[in-house]
Amino acid sequence: MNMPTPNLKNEFRIIGKSVKREDVIEKVTGAGSYVSDLKPVGMLYGKIKRADVAHARIRRIDVSKALAYPGVKAVLTHEDVPRVLHYGSPHPRSASCTKDQFILDNKVRFIGEGVAAVAAISEEIADEALDLIEVDYEELPAVFTPEEAIRPGAPLIHDVGPGGNLVLEPVRVERGDVEKGFAEADFVLEGEFSGGRPVPAYMEPNVCLADWDGSNKLTFWTSTQTAFMVRGILAEVLGLPVNKVRVLVDHMGGGFGAKQDCFQHEFLCALLAKATRRPVRMEFTRRETFIAGRSRHPFKLWLKQGFRNDGTITARDMKIVYDSGAYGSHGPGVTIVGTNSATSLYRCENVRLDGRCVYTNTPIAGAFRGYGVVQTYYALDIQMDEAAERLGVDPADLKRKNAVGEGDIAPSGHPIVGRGLEACIEHGIAGFDWKARRSLDRRPDPSRPHIRKGWGVGCEMHGSSAYPGIKEQGNAVVKVNEDGSITLMTGAAGLGTGAHTALAQIVAEELGVLFESVSVVHGDTDAVPWDIGAFASHTTYLVGSAARIAAGKAHSGVLERASAKANVPVEELMLVDGVIHVTGQPGLTMTVAEAMGPSKGIPAANILGKGTYEPTKSYSFAAHFVEVTVDTGTGLVQVDRVMPVHDVGKVIHPIAAQGQIEGGIQQGIGHTLTEDYVIDTTNGRSLNAGLVDYKMPLSMDMPEIDTVILEAAPDPSGPWGAKGVGEDPIIAIGPAIANAIHDAIGVRFRHYPITPEDILNALKQREDQ
Repeated sequence: MNMPTPNLKNEFRIIGKSVKREDVIEKVTGAGSYVSDLKPVGMLYGKIKRADVAHARIRRIDVSKALAYPGVKAVLTHEDVPRVLHYGSPHPRSASCTKDQFILDNKVRFIGEGVAAVAAISEEIADEALDLIEVDYEELPAVFTPEEAIRPGAPLIHDVGPGGNLVLEPVRVERGDVEKGFAEADFVLEGEFSGGRPVPAYMEPNVCLADWDGSNKLTFWTSTQTAFMVRGILAEVLGLPVNKVRVLVDHMGGGFGAKQDCFQHEFLCALLAKATRRPVRMEFTRRETFIAGRSRHPFKLWLKQGFRNDGTITARDMKIVYDSGAYGSHGPGVTIVGTNSATSLYRCENVRLDGRCVYTNTPIAGAFRGYGVVQTYYALDIQMDEAAERLGVDPADLKRKNAVGEGDIAPSGHPIVGRGLEACIEHGIAGFDWKARRSLDRRPDPSRPHIRKGWGVGCEMHGSSAYPGIKEQGNAVVKVNEDGSITLMTGAAGLGTGAHTALAQIVAEELGVLFESVSVVHGDTDAVPWDIGAFASHTTYLVGSAARIAAGKAHSGVLERASAKANVPVEELMLVDGVIHVTGQPGLTMTVAEAMGPSKGIPAANILGKGTYEPTKSYSFAAHFVEVTVDTGTGLVQVDRVMPVHDVGKVIHPIAAQGQIEGGIQQGIGHTLTEDYVIDTTNGRSLNAGLVDYKMPLSMDMPEIDTVILEAAPDPSGPWGAKGVGEDPIIAIGPAIANAIHDAIGVRFRHYPITPEDILNALKQREDQ
C-alpha cells in the first residue's frame, strides 16, 4: 500500500525530537512489571533436567522418586508430551528456519538439552526433584566441530534435512564471470577468517508463566520478541486454535534477536500448568541462558578477491561454514543472509559465493543482532584494509571508492537508494580528523615503549526487514477517542529500545496532535493487531509505516467529523497540535475533543484508522572510525575513541537512535576483544557458561563515543524516509577495531575475539622470524 501524502504542516513538530519515553518512570523506579515479577496465587515453579552427555539415546527414564518427593506436583518426560516435529523458531514458514525439534525427545544432541521437567511448590524443591530423576543413556558418537561433522561417515545428528549433518542445501550465489575477473586482476588476496560463539547476554533471563482457565484457554506471559509467533507455534504443537492461546508481553529486559525462538521451556511450562491445573513459572538461571539459550553462529570463511592497481575489485570468491549447534533454529536464515550479503558493501561485478550451515553436538546457535552479516562483513572489510596496504593507499579512500550506492543491486536484489555509505565514510574522514591521525609519528614514546596507537575504519550495510526471505507485514490501529485522546494499538514488541515511543511520535506527527495525547496499547495478542515480531531492524520501518497509514486514515476521519459539525468543506481544514484550523480564517478553530464529542444530537465519535504495510527492503549504512591503544607488554587492547557515522534516512527519536548505536558498539567491542562462549571440542562441555568467566566489556571499558547520525539517503519506503538502526552498529565496529590493531602493531588478525594471548603470541612469532 502506498504511504500517505505528506503532512500539511511545513515542518516536523514531533519526529526528529527526543521526546520523553512513556516507560521511563516505570523502568528507573523499578515499578515496571516483568514476567519474573508475576506470582499468581497457587503458582508452581518449573525446572528442567538437562542431559550430561552430548549425544545419546534414552534407554530408560525413571521419575518415580521425583514424583513421590513432597512438594512435587508434576513431572514430564518425552513419553508425556505431544510428539510434534516443529520449528524451533516460530517465524512464518519460510527458508529462515528448520523443522527439526520435538518438545522432548528420546534422543539428546548436546550437553544441556532438556530431558524432563518438574513443577513444584518452590524452586528449591524443584531443583532437588531433578536430582531424583534417573536417566539411562546409550551414548552415541558425537561431533563438536563442522570439520568433524561433514567428514564422510560422521555420526548423523538428525534424520531430517539434506543429510550429512547439513542444516540446509548449500547456498550458492554466482553472477558475472569470476575466473575472467581474476584473470583481469593486477593482484589477488586470499585469506581465512573465523569467529567464536558470543552470546547476547541480555539482562532478563528467559522466563515464562502459563495458566489455563476452565474453558481450556492458555494465557501465557513470556519474554519474547515475537508474541504472535509464539502464540501460533504453541497452538500448533499443543493442538489448539489460536483463539485459545493468549500471549502477553509487557516490559522486556533485552533480546538482541535471540528471543525470537520458542524455547523448550515455553512448551514445557504450558504443559506443566495443564497437568497441574495451576499457574507455572519457568525462569532460566544465568547458566541456562548460555547452555539452553542461543548464541551467534561460530564460523570459518575463506575469501579471495582480485584487485586492479587503481583499487577496483575485479572478482570475489567466498566460502563460509556456519556452526548451527544441535538444532537448526535460524541457521538457514543466517546462512542465506550472510552469504548473500557478500555480493554487496563493496562493488564487485564477478561474484561466486558458497554458504553452508552444519549441525554439531553443541549448544544451539540462533538469531543474534547482525544476523549472519557480522561474520561475512568482518572478513570483507578486513581484506579491503589488506588491499589498501598492498596498494599503498588510505583504506578509507579505497572503501569510499568501492562503496555501493545509488542504483547498485543490494543483496535482496533491490536497487540501493542514495549514496549513504559514501556519505558516512566522507563524514567520518572529516569529523574524525582521519588523515591527520593516520599520519602521526608512529615512533614509540621512549618513556612508554610498549604502548602503540592505531586507527582503523570499518563499514557495513544492513537491511530494514527480512525480505525476501520472509514476507513481512506491519499492522496498526489508531483510535481517536471521544475526548480527543489517541490510542495506538500495536503488536510490536518493546525490547527496551523505545520502539513504542517512536511509533507514538509517528502517529502524533501524521495525525496532527500533541505527542502527549497518544498512548500505546501493546503486548496482548487478544487485544492488538497481528504482528510478525521485533527483528531485522524493521520495527520503525515496518510498523512505523503501518502506524503512519493508520494515523492518516484517522486524520481524515477527524477532519470529516469537524467538517460536518462546522459546515466547512474538509479541504479547508488543517489539524495542527490537536487544534483544527480553517484555512484563511485564523480565529475559527475547533479542538479534536470538540470535534469528537457529542453535540446537537450527534453522538460522540469513535474513529478507527487501520494500517497495513508490506515492505520490500531498505538499507542503512555506517562507517565506524576507531582509535585504539595496544600494550605490547601485556597484549591488552583499549578502545579509546569511536566515531560511528550512521545513515538512518530520517531519525525519529535521536537519543533512542544514539542509544542503539552505543549499545551495539559495546557488544561489538566485546565480540572483537573478549567475548567467546567456549565449548570443549573433545567432549562438548561448556567451559565458561556464566558472567564470571564470560568476559563482557563494562561501563568503565567503554571508549569516548562521538555519534553522528546522518539523514543522507532517505528511503521512500519508510516513514518519511526512516530506516532501521538496531543491528548496524554491531557490524561495523569489529573490523574497525581489527584494522586499528593492525595499524598499531603491524600484525593482521583474521578472527575474533582477538585476545591478549593472541597479540603476544603474534608479536613473539614475528620476533622469532
